Formats: sequence, structure tokens, C-alpha cells
Amino acid sequence: MNASDLQKIIDWMVDGARSAATPTQMMTECCERLVQAGVPLWRVGVFVRTLHPDIFGRSFTWRPGTEVIVANADFDVQDSPQFKSSPLAILYATEDEVRYHLDDPASPNFPIFDDLRVEEVTDYIAIPLRYIEGPIHASSWTTKQAGGFTDEQVTALRKIVPALARYVEVISLRRTALTLLDTYVGNRAGERIMGGQIRRGHTETMNAAIWLSDLRGFTALSDRLPAETVVDILNHYFDCQVSAIRAHGGEVLKYMGDGLLAVFPIDEYVGDAQHVCSRVLEAARESRASVDALHYPYGEAVERFRFGVALHLGRILYGNIGGGNRLDFTCIGPAVNLAARLEKIAGRLHRTIVASSGFAGICAGGWADLGEFPIAGFSKAERVYGMEDETPAA
Repeated sequence: MNASDLQKIIDWMVDGARSAATPTQMMTECCERLVQAGVPLWRVGVFVRTLHPDIFGRSFTWRPGTEVIVANADFDVQDSPQFKSSPLAILYATEDEVRYHLDDPASPNFPIFDDLRVEEVTDYIAIPLRYIEGPIHASSWTTKQAGGFTDEQVTALRKIVPALARYVEVISLRRTALTLLDTYVGNRAGERIMGGQIRRGHTETMNAAIWLSDLRGFTALSDRLPAETVVDILNHYFDCQVSAIRAHGGEVLKYMGDGLLAVFPIDEYVGDAQHVCSRVLEAARESRASVDALHYPYGEAVERFRFGVALHLGRILYGNIGGGNRLDFTCIGPAVNLAARLEKIAGRLHRTIVASSGFAGICAGGWADLGEFPIAGFSKAERVYGMEDETPAA
């Protein structure tokens, strides 16, 4: 192949592959350029391990004339027979290049090779993608050319891989940053931080429905159970809420021991407050059912759980608050304080779901008037509502 054509591809990737808007488009264009330059590629794969709580890694697979296929692998893949009996397992173990001629009877009988032979692949080479700080990822290259890749074509692939690794590393680092921000501060907050809202005092006001919940009897639970068991219980308990909150448009901002603070933004210009509050109430009903069904075997006993959630509506201050260079992206304001007070009232009344008059007044949901209550720190008493379908627990 022409050395200048290869260098153009390398320069294009080093410059950020600007003609490709997405990683999948970059992979398609890169492979097509290599084919045009004289490397007869058939199936190409890029395999990147990720820093994600649920996803071990991602694979990107290209074939001529088709869309790049993106797949996620969970953490169990490391122990799967398919991975253990694969050339990539060898690459990760040795951190070195792996190559096999598939028309050689002595080549290993890997399951992936059976599929490739059906496609009439003749040669397979896996080349490490080395990040700057040392982690190893992988690329695989195959051809249907008779006799496999030539020495010149293999040299071209080896030259292209460092530029590919730099591109993949940059994209991976950005994805990792977004994943970590999404995991630890929430999606909307993460977007704002990545967008440059990182200085103390960078805040904005937002109209939102506020969710503040608490696990009943958590102090006693923590006192009589081992810490590891308590953590496991909390994870199961939060699972009962977070999936419902996110499915109905909310964002979890903070965990506070057994407490959870979430917000459901309201676009006041669209006038969707009633719709948002209806979704919040539906999430609360789903969480109530999930927590009620939750049981945790411990020793000879089975732990059962109850929680309370306060729902309110109001304006909040949303942004960076903290001291020195340690900041927290959170929300504050009288509306958040009132929600916290309402959650305590829910506990005193042995109720699961309570709402302020502002929330209940805009969200038809079968509310029962529980009366007016003085609120610490507020000049006026607040009328509190509970669900008609709920019998207060003893």
C-alpha cells in the first residue's frame, strides 16, 4: 500500500477524525479508508474496558457495507467460556499481539474462529490498544484474502494502531467522566459540570417537584445488624426507589445515610407542572409497592421494611455549594427545607406518602386532608395530605 495514504489516515485520526461525528462513524470511515488504501479488511473489532458500575466493557464491530455494531458486556464476561477460550483472553494476559492463520490446521479451536471460518476468513490478528497510563484494550483485524494479510499490510495495521489508541483513549476518558458524574451527582448536574459550571457560587433557580424519603427504623436496624448487612439492605432499598424515580423523569441528587433527595424539573414555560407531579406520584406509588414487597433474610428472621416520602413543589437553588476546593452540586432553599420537615411529619403520622398543599392541590390523586401542622423555622403552619388508599401503620 502507498505510505502516503497510510500517513493521511494516521494524521486524520491524530487530528480527531473531524469528518466523523461519532465513534461509530470514525470506525466506519477508518476501515473504509484502509480498504481503499489496499488493506483487505473483513471484520474489525475494537474492545474497550470501561469504568462503569454495571458495564465491564464495550465492543465495536465493523464489516464492509454494514453499520458498526455496538455491544455492552457485563462483569460476568470475564468468567465466561467464550472469553476464556478466545484470542483476546491471551492478548489481555500477555499484553502482546496475537495472530493466527485460520487456514492452518494447527491454529487453536477457538469458538470465534469457527464463526470466522464460516465467513471464509483466512487471517486473524489482535493488536493491543495501549493507553498512555498503561491500561490495555484490544483491536482485532481479519481478512478473507487468500493466504491472509501480507507483511506490508500487517505493518500498516501496526502503524495505524497507536493513532487509533489515542483517539479511543480520548473518547473513553470523556465517556468515563460523564459516567462518573452521572453516577455520583446525577445526569443533569453532570451535564452542567461538564459544561463548565464548576465554580463555587455557580447556581441557578429551578422550579421542581421535590422528593425526600427516609427508611423507617434505620437507626435501630444499624445497631443490631452488621455494617456489611446494613449496606446491602440499603442498596436493595434504594433500588426500590431509584428505578421508579428515573423512569418517571426524576434525578437523584443525594443519598444521606438512609435518606434520598430527588428532583423532578418542571418547565414552567410549557406549563407541565400537573403532568410532572402526576409522574412523581406514580413513582411514589411504585416505590411504596416495591419497598412493601422487599424482604431480607437474616439468620432465622426475615427483615421487612417501611419508608416515608414527602412530596413538595417549589423553586430551588441548584448548583455548586461548598468550601475551599471541595464543592457539592446540590439544591437548597425553603422548598427543600419544607420537604424535609414534611418527611418527619410523615414518620410521626405513620404514613408512607405525604404531600404539601402545593403538591396535592395540583396533582389529583385521592388525597386525604391530615390537618395543619406547625413547621419549625416557618412562620405559617402547613396543611398536609396523605393518600386515601393508605392505612397508617401502627
